[in-house]
Amino acid sequence: GYHADRWKNLLIPYSSPTKAYFDTLGQDPFCMYNYLLDIITWNKSIRRGFITVKIIDNAGNTVESQMNSEASTFLQYKRVKILTGFHRDIEKIAKISLTFSTKTLIGPKKKLRVLQMKLKSLNNPKR
Repeated sequence: GYHADRWKNLLIPYSSPTKAYFDTLGQDPFCMYNYLLDIITWNKSIRRGFITVKIIDNAGNTVESQMNSEASTFLQYKRVKILTGFHRDIEKIAKISLTFSTKTLIGPKKKLRVLQMKLKSLNNPKR
């Protein structure tokens, strides 16, 4: 493990790409609820971009995921798994909303056609 204030200095000098994953606590201020988004798309052409997930309960409480720093590549009928995190947990999800963004200002907007999607809580796998 690395101390939070020193991990970049220790890992970045390596020549190969490095990913770092951090554990979070079950209470504030470092609370994070992790979900795995498993998605299959059916666009005929390749789509590359970012997905933001919004979950809503029956009372209208809403929480939005933090956008990943890496774009995902979506191919027709190929499964993509994305780790996403929320700062608050919603126990009984009534609605899930996805927003696809390419983060480009030039060119036409692209749509991502979703064939199948699963959202699994990693903190509470039985849900």
